[in-house]
Amino acid sequence: MGSVYGVFLSGTQSATRLYGTRIMAEYLRRLVDTELDELMLELPAIVLEGPKGVGKTATAERRARTIVRLDEPAIRAIAEADPMQVLSGDPPILIDEWQRVPAVWDAVRRAVDHDNTPGRFLLTGSASPSSPPTHSGAGRIVNLRMRPMSLCERGASIPSVSLKRLLEGDKPDLTGRTEVNLADYVREMVHSGFPGIRQLSGRPLRLQLDGYLRRIIDTDFQEQGYTVRRPGVLRRWMMAYGAATATTASYETIRAAATSGQGEKPAKTTTQPYREILERLWIVDPVPA
Repeated sequence: MGSVYGVFLSGTQSATRLYGTRIMAEYLRRLVDTELDELMLELPAIVLEGPKGVGKTATAERRARTIVRLDEPAIRAIAEADPMQVLSGDPPILIDEWQRVPAVWDAVRRAVDHDNTPGRFLLTGSASPSSPPTHSGAGRIVNLRMRPMSLCERGASIPSVSLKRLLEGDKPDLTGRTEVNLADYVREMVHSGFPGIRQLSGRPLRLQLDGYLRRIIDTDFQEQGYTVRRPGVLRRWMMAYGAATATTASYETIRAAATSGQGEKPAKTTTQPYREILERLWIVDPVPA
């Protein structure tokens, strides 16, 4: 199945141009699809947020009639010159990687002020912009978070208890069992919840995941305006943070775990920017107490 790979904009007219085709696996419906189905009936602009590879673009593409990819240099140059140009076209309009041209956010907000017809805009972003828009978008643009695929989205398990029904006051039978064993859980963890690489195994899977981490260190931090002087320290910090997932480990516990093997903890002045940028990249996901 092919997909539109870019949009060429000229003047006030927009025309879809096929830059290439991608081989795409069968789309697995996500939990967020149900939310989008409801939200787009009443809201004019929705932004899907989440880390790279989580499936934001694939989910949004299924609903868009016009696609604007701001990771294409030519399209980004047009948006930087006149953000309103990328808002022309048949809605819903998908603006992919909007954070590369933060001015687009304010252009969408102004467009919604002028016409708040539901389902006009979908924005996707794999990072918070280093230079935030001048307006938060409150009341105009709704944020919706996408996370890696859950076990039920992967088809690894079938949910048997509905939290929605419990909150509505129903008292269903809470007994049950799962066929997912420890080996299944471990396999799902190492395969990750990124839909684009789940079909891989062995060395190709390891290379994809290692490459993902390298791009964070070598490219994504740079794009956020931070130069990583000691990549090894950042890698150890990410390993320590990953090992603390779903625990109540303190900041100091994580910092102590990010040693070089000789008891040398990274300085707080070093790790604090790490955490802030990883949160902006949606890689670190703090959970409230």
